[in-house]
Amino acid sequence: MSIVLEAKNIVKDFPGVRALDNVSFQLKTRQIHALCGENGAGKSTLINILGGVYPHASYEGELIMDGKEIILKKINDSEHLGIAVIHQELSLFKELSVTENLFMGHEIHKNGVLDWDAMYSQANEWIQKLKLDDVTPKSRVGDLGVGKQQLIEIARALRLTDVRALILDEPTASLTEKETLILIEILFQLKEEGTSIIYVSHKLDEVMRIADSVTILRDGASVGYSEISDITEQDIIRMMVGREISEMYPERDSVRTDEKILEVNNFNVYEHFTDKVIVEDASFDFKRGEILGLFGLVGAGRTELISSVFGDPTFRYEGEVIVEGEKKNIKSPYESMNMGITYCTENRKESGIIPTMDVKENISLAFLEDFKAGLAVDENKEITSANEKVKAMSIKTPSLDTQIINLSGGNQQKVLLARNLIGDVKILILDEPTRGIDIGAKQEIYVIMNELVKSGVSIIMVSSELSEVIGMCDRIVVMHRGKIRAEFDNIDKAITQETIMTSATGMERKD
Repeated sequence: MSIVLEAKNIVKDFPGVRALDNVSFQLKTRQIHALCGENGAGKSTLINILGGVYPHASYEGELIMDGKEIILKKINDSEHLGIAVIHQELSLFKELSVTENLFMGHEIHKNGVLDWDAMYSQANEWIQKLKLDDVTPKSRVGDLGVGKQQLIEIARALRLTDVRALILDEPTASLTEKETLILIEILFQLKEEGTSIIYVSHKLDEVMRIADSVTILRDGASVGYSEISDITEQDIIRMMVGREISEMYPERDSVRTDEKILEVNNFNVYEHFTDKVIVEDASFDFKRGEILGLFGLVGAGRTELISSVFGDPTFRYEGEVIVEGEKKNIKSPYESMNMGITYCTENRKESGIIPTMDVKENISLAFLEDFKAGLAVDENKEITSANEKVKAMSIKTPSLDTQIINLSGGNQQKVLLARNLIGDVKILILDEPTRGIDIGAKQEIYVIMNELVKSGVSIIMVSSELSEVIGMCDRIVVMHRGKIRAEFDNIDKAITQETIMTSATGMERKD
């Protein structure tokens, strides 16, 4: 089996940190090679080097393709060699159609004018290949779900490039189970046709299922390589984090009381303008000192429900909200925060971090009133508070002045947690708090959650991971198609995944 692409002794430095330290790996023909590691291990940096984002002059080491050294000065250089990178952050034009996105910069012309018939025909072939239900060549990309957008991004890369090495960075993070199966089927087909694939994922079950081999990075260095047949999932975890993780979910003695700190009654959520019902007649209560899980499949209405209770104006909503025994008419997130309710968004990149701001500014942003000194901000007080949060949450950052975009995903998530814990916080809403972060960072988030509950903060956690909900929550509320279908007490952690999934899929329970 010949080597298609090889990295040899790659060293890449950023101000104050070495991102890659003498990293080497090989991608062979007709192979799916997994790249695993915690956030901050160097995976994205390596991908950006292979994709020409970081030019050759900015790092040490060699890239070799088909036995010859290649010098990549820009992204086009890698594309011309048949290296295609699909990043986590989509680069589609959401106001344009599927066809326009697929052919952007590579339009088909006939007699000097755009040949729309040919482009629509080819776009339709990709739609059928990707099994994109309810999508047409003229569909506006912005109207599609994130999962379908991800598949279109992959189709664009495959269509525009004679791909020899396809690099996928967390490709299934936003996909449904059905969409994931379609993608895996496509990857197997591409491998059979001769395309070699680098597959970056935190989902080790997927890695074990589809990869032929795996390279593990830790702290910017290569710490292991193996054929998949010769390694276990636990072996990969141990190499990724440098320690055993025998118990994913830390033990915690429940401090839940019978006091209802929040009650939501007959709550309805509608789309603006169309009045389409998204959440119908939802009622639940939340007790002081507990972690309450809100679970449901994609489209169940979990985020729409809890963000509307928080006062997010994205949707129109009505219903009764009672906080600590008093009925409240919450019209904005600002009002919720003044009541001691904070919300950590599920979309860290788009509506969470401010990438151009540093760590300190991202922590203090939502509560600048707490740092006011007259008409100005008391910077010393702001720095002291940020330092305390960084230390308490073990946020790995070169300094408070480091731009947050330069931190790993897990550390960005901790910064968002820190932001939502300034002041007298009584209720913390965490929407998908561990999405897109590695196993080690997940466990650190779980430990932080347990410490917060012990200190008097009550937590509502929205999650798509069944094991996470069962492992962390005292009680679980299950939604299906905009309605609350079931509620389970989980103090003894005896609820099974099958029991919850039965309610989440709308099936009748057989007690």
